[in-house]
Amino acid sequence: MTYDIIKASTIFQCKKCGDCCKGYGGTYLTPDDVEAISRFIHTSPDTFIEEYCQISGKRPVIRQNKKGYCIFWDEICTIHPVKPKMCREWPFIRPVLADIRNWEIMAGSCPGIHTDFPDEVIKTIVEDELSKKH
Repeated sequence: MTYDIIKASTIFQCKKCGDCCKGYGGTYLTPDDVEAISRFIHTSPDTFIEEYCQISGKRPVIRQNKKGYCIFWDEICTIHPVKPKMCREWPFIRPVLADIRNWEIMAGSCPGIHTDFPDEVIKTIVEDELSKKH
C-alpha cells in the first residue's frame, strides 16, 4: 500500500462515543477557551471558572460528572461550537510527536483511532494537523 495519499480522516474517524470526554486527567482550558465557553453559556469568565472548573496546576480544567465525563457531555458535546482547544485537536496532539506509542495508548480507549499504519505516517499526519490549527 502506498502511504502518500493517507489523510487524517483515514487514521481517525470520530465515532461520537464520548470516550475522549471521560477521565484521563481532564480538559485544560486556554484563556481563549474560557472566554468562548463563557460567552456561549451566557456567564462571566470568573463565574464559569468558579462553577464549571477546578484548578489544576494554576490552570482551569473542566469539571467531570459522577460518571467521570466532562460536565458538558450529554450523549453529545453540549458546547461543541466552542469546544476547548484540547478537544478540537484530539487525537492529533503533541504527545504523539513526543512518543508515537501515545497513539497506540489512545487507540486503546478510542474506537475511532486506527493504528495499522507506519509510525512515520501517523507522525506526519499529526504534524500536519497541528500546523493547521496554529
